[in-house]
Amino acid sequence: MIYGDVVKELSGGEDNTTNNRMELKAVIEALKALKSPCDVEIYSDSAYVVNAFTQKWIDGWQKRNWKTAGNTSVKNVDLWKELLSLMQNHKVVFKKVKGHSDNELNERCDKLAKAYYLI
Repeated sequence: MIYGDVVKELSGGEDNTTNNRMELKAVIEALKALKSPCDVEIYSDSAYVVNAFTQKWIDGWQKRNWKTAGNTSVKNVDLWKELLSLMQNHKVVFKKVKGHSDNELNERCDKLAKAYYLI
């Protein structure tokens, strides 16, 4: 997380989970760490997270009672609902970055995520 000149690193993980759940948890934990309402830019290499908002998938899922356009249950509904709740306090914009493309901050996030499993 970066605010002005201040950098705060958060990391963690869960056993027996998926990369998509961890991508969602990363955004959730970042928003939880904010002490007051903020304008937030989330940069992520996760198309799953970014496209849910930029392509309005989340709106359709909610309208269809958490079903996809193909009428299957949306995965990770618990985390999507938590994220939506946290977003009510902030103005959040999602931006897609290419993974593994020498983006210094994205590479740092990958290292933090991998370090959790080495403990």
